[in-house]
Amino acid sequence: MTSPRRGTAVVTGAAGGLGRAIAAALHDDGWSVLLTDLDAAAVAAAAAPLGGWSAALDVRDEVACAEVAATAASRGGLDLWVNNAGILVTGPAWEHDGRTRRRVLDVNAFGAMNGTLAALALMREQGHGHVLNVVSLAGLIAAPGETVYAASKHALLAFSLGTLTDLRMAGYRRVHVSCLCPDGIWTPMLHDRLDDPGALASFTGTMLTPQRVAARAARLARRPRPVVSLPRWRGAQVRLLDALPRLAVALTPVVRAAGRAGQRRQLRRTAPPDRS
Repeated sequence: MTSPRRGTAVVTGAAGGLGRAIAAALHDDGWSVLLTDLDAAAVAAAAAPLGGWSAALDVRDEVACAEVAATAASRGGLDLWVNNAGILVTGPAWEHDGRTRRRVLDVNAFGAMNGTLAALALMREQGHGHVLNVVSLAGLIAAPGETVYAASKHALLAFSLGTLTDLRMAGYRRVHVSCLCPDGIWTPMLHDRLDDPGALASFTGTMLTPQRVAARAARLARRPRPVVSLPRWRGAQVRLLDALPRLAVALTPVVRAAGRAGQRRQLRRTAPPDRS
């Protein structure tokens, strides 16, 4: 069965991991997808089975984001922009130097802002469109061990919801901004951090597959909502803790213990077989 033609979409950070999975899910759902990434060769390879449309993009470059938006719009309009590009650092904030903190905020927060505003410049003019920001549960609560990363995601969530409100106040009813907040995802971003005690917050349960998150992103692309968490119960849980910060801090040892247990389970599942 052929999927209906849904429009033109841009996905950032699409050379691998979740970005590539989102691009594939959108392609299967009928979107014409422009895959972008900092690594031009890798994103071209990822795009090959999905229509072959790719471009190199550093989301920190505001002008480059605008150029990619214009390229996508040249095929009849820009209907969807997915800000997925992101980087993760773990550990207490005092362990990161200024350059590292700046890089995380530049990519995760300012980079997504650049993409959002580049897309909205065209979407506001054409009167419709949708920006989907991949935020993570770390945007809903200050995750222990991911302080700087969580700060960047909190900034993105606030920017997204504030921008959506601004759009409505300005009379744009068919231009949408959505936030997808998944729990930990088994992607290359986390592969090398299974034995990292600073990454505990990402391993409090069974990690999500990129395909599951991508399928939810494709559904959200069709039916915009301000904030969607995955799984839903985790979103409710962390929102409650965020509303009760003293309780959240008091429960940190429990979260750390659950994280260690999750790490041990994931390490057992991914360890090579013993051939001795």
